[in-house]
Amino acid sequence: MAVRVQIYLFQILFLVFVVSAERSDTRFLLTSNASSGERHSEEYCVMYDICGKRSDGKVLNCPYGSPSVKPDDMFSSKIQSMCPTISGNICCTEAQFDTLQTQVQQAIPFLVGCPACLRNFLNLFCELTCSPNQSLFINVTSVSKVNNNLTVAGIDFIITDAFGEGLYNSCKDVKFGTMNTRAIDFIGAGAKNFKEWFAFIGTRATPNMPGSPYAINFRPSIAESSGMKPMNVSAYSCGDTSLGCSCGDCPSASVCSDYAPPSIHIEGSCSVRIGSLKAKCIEFSLAIIYVILVSIFLGWGLCHRSRERNPAPRMKPMLNVMDGSELHSTNRPKDENLSSQVLEDVPQLRNGVQLSIVQGYMSNFYRRYGTWVARHPTIILCSSLAIVLVLCLGLIRFKVETRPEKLWVGPGSKAAEEKQFFDSHLAPFYRIEQILEGMKIMNFFLDFNRLHSSTPLEGILSLRLNSILALYHLLDLVSKFFCDDKLSDVKLDLTDSIVLATIPDANGISPSIVTENNIKLLFEIQKKVDGIRANSSGSMISLTDICMKPIGQDCATQSVLQYFKMDPRNYDDYGGVQHVEYCFQHYTSTDTCMSAFKAPLDPSTALGGFSGNNYSEASAFIVTYPVNNAIDKEGNEIGRAVAWEKAFIQIVKDDLLPMMQSKNLTLSFSSESSIEEELKRESTADAITISISYLVMFAYISLTLGDSPRLSSFYISSKILLGLAGVMLVMLSVLGSVGFFSAIGVKSTLIIMEVIPFLVLAVGVDNMCILVHAVKRQPLELPLEGRISNALVEVGPSITLASLAEVLAFAVGTFIPMPACRVFSMFAALAVLLDFLLQVTAFVALIVFDFLRAEDRRIDCIPCIKISPSYADSDKISSESVGIGQRKPGLLARYMKEVHAPILSLWGVKLVVISVFVAFALTSIALCTRIQPGLEQKIVLPRDSYLQGYFNNVSEYLRIGPPLYFVVKNYNYSSESRHTNQLCSISQCNSDSLLNEIARASLIPESSYIAKPAASWLDDFLVWISPEAFGCCRKFTNGSYCPPDDQLLDMIAPDKIKPPCCASEDGSCNPNGLCKDCTTCFLHSDLYNDRPSTAQFREKLPWFLTALPSADCSKGGHGAYTSSVELKGFESGIIQASSFRTYHTPLNKQVDYVNSMRAAREFTSRVSDSLKIEIFPYSVFYMFFEQYLDIWRTALINLAIAIGAVFVVCLVITCSLWSSAIILLVLAMIVVDLMGVMAILNIQLNALSVVNLVMAVGIAVEFCVHTTHAFSVSSGDRNQRMKEALGTMGASVFSGITLTKLVGVIILCFSRTEVFVVYYFQMYLALVLLGFFHGLVFLPVVLSMCGPPSRCVLIDKLEDQPSPASQL
Repeated sequence: MAVRVQIYLFQILFLVFVVSAERSDTRFLLTSNASSGERHSEEYCVMYDICGKRSDGKVLNCPYGSPSVKPDDMFSSKIQSMCPTISGNICCTEAQFDTLQTQVQQAIPFLVGCPACLRNFLNLFCELTCSPNQSLFINVTSVSKVNNNLTVAGIDFIITDAFGEGLYNSCKDVKFGTMNTRAIDFIGAGAKNFKEWFAFIGTRATPNMPGSPYAINFRPSIAESSGMKPMNVSAYSCGDTSLGCSCGDCPSASVCSDYAPPSIHIEGSCSVRIGSLKAKCIEFSLAIIYVILVSIFLGWGLCHRSRERNPAPRMKPMLNVMDGSELHSTNRPKDENLSSQVLEDVPQLRNGVQLSIVQGYMSNFYRRYGTWVARHPTIILCSSLAIVLVLCLGLIRFKVETRPEKLWVGPGSKAAEEKQFFDSHLAPFYRIEQILEGMKIMNFFLDFNRLHSSTPLEGILSLRLNSILALYHLLDLVSKFFCDDKLSDVKLDLTDSIVLATIPDANGISPSIVTENNIKLLFEIQKKVDGIRANSSGSMISLTDICMKPIGQDCATQSVLQYFKMDPRNYDDYGGVQHVEYCFQHYTSTDTCMSAFKAPLDPSTALGGFSGNNYSEASAFIVTYPVNNAIDKEGNEIGRAVAWEKAFIQIVKDDLLPMMQSKNLTLSFSSESSIEEELKRESTADAITISISYLVMFAYISLTLGDSPRLSSFYISSKILLGLAGVMLVMLSVLGSVGFFSAIGVKSTLIIMEVIPFLVLAVGVDNMCILVHAVKRQPLELPLEGRISNALVEVGPSITLASLAEVLAFAVGTFIPMPACRVFSMFAALAVLLDFLLQVTAFVALIVFDFLRAEDRRIDCIPCIKISPSYADSDKISSESVGIGQRKPGLLARYMKEVHAPILSLWGVKLVVISVFVAFALTSIALCTRIQPGLEQKIVLPRDSYLQGYFNNVSEYLRIGPPLYFVVKNYNYSSESRHTNQLCSISQCNSDSLLNEIARASLIPESSYIAKPAASWLDDFLVWISPEAFGCCRKFTNGSYCPPDDQLLDMIAPDKIKPPCCASEDGSCNPNGLCKDCTTCFLHSDLYNDRPSTAQFREKLPWFLTALPSADCSKGGHGAYTSSVELKGFESGIIQASSFRTYHTPLNKQVDYVNSMRAAREFTSRVSDSLKIEIFPYSVFYMFFEQYLDIWRTALINLAIAIGAVFVVCLVITCSLWSSAIILLVLAMIVVDLMGVMAILNIQLNALSVVNLVMAVGIAVEFCVHTTHAFSVSSGDRNQRMKEALGTMGASVFSGITLTKLVGVIILCFSRTEVFVVYYFQMYLALVLLGFFHGLVFLPVVLSMCGPPSRCVLIDKLEDQPSPASQL
């Protein structure tokens, strides 16, 4: 019977005040006739004694008037102990009073924390039952005959509105901590005023239903001729100093007025209004800055133009040569397409390049290295490949990290430490619900790692969070009542669920789903689900075979159909829609509202789309099927469940969806395996997309490396084999990086496998194009080793500079605390470094082989076949394939030099370019403030996934947030400590205690994100041991714990153990089997200010935590608080860890999760500092969202380090602060503009976008460094040098950098997964376009206006000058 008593606990609890009313009613039935004035006078009763019982056992009073009687001294003192307002004569028998006292004790635990409320509540029923002046305010209006006895059937209770208002106001905010709600919700059906409360009390209940056994009509007045007058006992205010309540139970108390809730802080609230235009302060400030900058720039431009038109006589500038710098000679003939040319050995003036020390050493190195590698390409190729292949051997130890806490939580994470503390000192998150001990809740609560095994993205977590919270809340309730040990081994999967919703009308308003047709339709859906049969290892599986069955044989399906016991035949019998609406308000108290599996069903878990408690307005049904996760005979843990889930998904798609569409309803659904299956489908689809992207890039590389295609020579001049070899080198660099880190024990991640190959290919292709084009630009009269040497001298320093900058840019990502991003940065940095080394070694050797192949007239891709001279004009083929004679510049190079550069040289164009780019940069700064942190859950799934609609509906309809725990460390419960009153929230607790502050915070959920006051084991424990709660803490004569009477009835059953006092023959048991000598634990004199001593606390706390809640004492801590207190070592007077549970408000967006965590931490920090007690908040999602608290700081620091590293590298290599500053400016503008684009496209700031931003710094270097280097080594004025730089490097930057990335990125737009479209297509495309416009439009303009001075000087060419091979 113990289990059954627990099952009906809440039903009985809800009856508490009703039963009190019933018994009171038994005492109400005082007068049967109001016609006689003498019957309505002082010292006269209208109801006296008990004359019968209803068929459901509810007692009925006698409707006979009689004079009040004087009780004996013992009875009088007994009455005074509970009803101090009644003295002298009384209008009740001792049997009536005992009934009253027995039933009132059920309500006392709800209200004892607020003495004023409790006193008013008791006074109401004391006056009704025993007042000697009962006839003055009670009038019996109807009687009924029971067993030939007249009994009361209805009364009028005349009571002043002042008392009713005072009673309600003193009780309306009293908390029922166990349920994180108000006590009035249970003893007053959530009444909004005293009239609603009185109406609830006075409603006559039908048989076997909760409520009064007779009707009570509360009236504020009556005609004076009746001789009656309203009952007007003084009502105590909850702020009364003598019976004061805590601030948590009485926020209106004067003592609480000094602790007003903090005002809601709205970020970015600063704004400026100009007429009807309203703008943020930052936007207004940036607009002013822009106007000032543009005005200054235009003024400077006009002055500069006027000076150019009227040039003043100037001295010929002298070139100061830096000490220690090297002077390199170079020829710049009028044909700008040649970087050097062999001239006759005659004295003449030549252009020389003044290089920095580092560049000088690099040029000398590349000159010698280029000559050597051209002579020994085989050695270079084999040795470089051998080194990389050795690194690839580390792939033997290759492992992928999938554990979310290892991917997204840093080793020093505060949230991780708090989770570890919570799990080790209290219990893992799920063990808070004892019924779920050892259960696996749908990959979220109990098997948390498995939830993330398919992807490292933290968005998977958010996918399951909202959909599971409602179920968690329900199970949180159920766990308090089902505490039988046999349930502890149940394994549970909270799995398949359906959301059925109405479609909004033209005004966007969704009609109510709670209609007769929709409920019957839900029965049809349930019938189809019940009829599902799935084949698992030869056996047919149905829902009943795998569903969770807490008690009996009924599935614990969470559905409004549970109000009909899941039986459509009960629909009409129970009352249809009216019954459902009744159960919405009485789901804990009415037997017909209890579920088929014998537990209350909270309507908020089965409905969605309602506001407040207006469940009838709900626009969605939410049905969830909890499934057992049992191991079958073959050891397959979830084989049967998975088989059924597949059949479930199929029948929903094939049958239920068309059915719902025909009914103009929406249906969304999910199962435990849905996400995993959808992610697998996504991976397959995107693997094809990414592969196509790589193939397109490879095809473009092969075309761009070769010469202009001509049918007569294409098979020789093409570079398909060279391009393929280059792509293979890129792949080897990635494998080498992964192999190296795998060898030293660093696990890879899925981000690395998906992103780094694409990244390194995009970076590596640039160098391949630049190297090949540089070799092609060399004079063809030179031998091949001379051309290779000159090409490396020309582009080697800029390639080295760009590559080192990229390596450093990625390397700074190791400072990111998130392991996934840190590991990604490590792998990327080494991959880019290896790629660079392979480019200047193996790829240069491959270039040598390819040019030798072309010179030998061998076919590309099939070099073993040689074209004979007779087959075609050999001279023409040679000329076209290897460039014998002077090659004409390509179309793109001519465009850059003859069209693009001249346009940018125009002053009007320069002014427009500067103005536009500066405007976009400042606009982007303003837009950056709108970027939100997080990773939206939907983008990690395929766009055509059925889960998209499911999560949209979950986000829209669910009204319950994640559980939130406030964990207290080292609580000192000794009587000398102040900690108890600093934590609790009942009478005599500090007004600024932790629980009172939580209650205040719950009043402003918009900013605190706390939905309810906290469930407090401490409050309930103090109430449990209180002498007023005489049905709770009790002891036998031998000092052992005595359970409440209703639990003792179970214990004395034949198959149960006898209680200690009944073990002897001394007659210590009452006839009904209860113990006569079971007494309360303490008297008021045993406590000090209603607080236990250290020894009393130590002794009774374990009793409380093992006490089962029941009707006689709802405050038992077993189930509700078993995991809320750590008893290990508590004997010392210190409880190392304890928690207080509440809930966040519904969190539907990523920013809500982040803000809720931030608000909880700020709250606990403030309270902890005030109370000098160590407190921290904990919720299961904190560990994965902690990264977003400082994501902006992390992003800005890493971007600053990355850009700073590039600046330092440029400064060291070029020794030019001027050039380095310009590169720094352009990089910063590209990154800022990219963030502006993120804001425009609503791309959130998360680990992926931070990695992309850091990566953008490295890639953007490619667009700047080569052009800046070419500009610095060109001669002439700035406009001429800008044209020279664009003619030399513009084509390579556009074709080798921009177009290469562009063709690969565009393919990603066809990805079926939003995460690739958003974070790889949109961000990469924006990066490429911004890099192109800044590198080929903005940067040339800046260089032409304020570029660094040229490094070219005029020198005499002497007879012993170096050979042309050494020239630039």
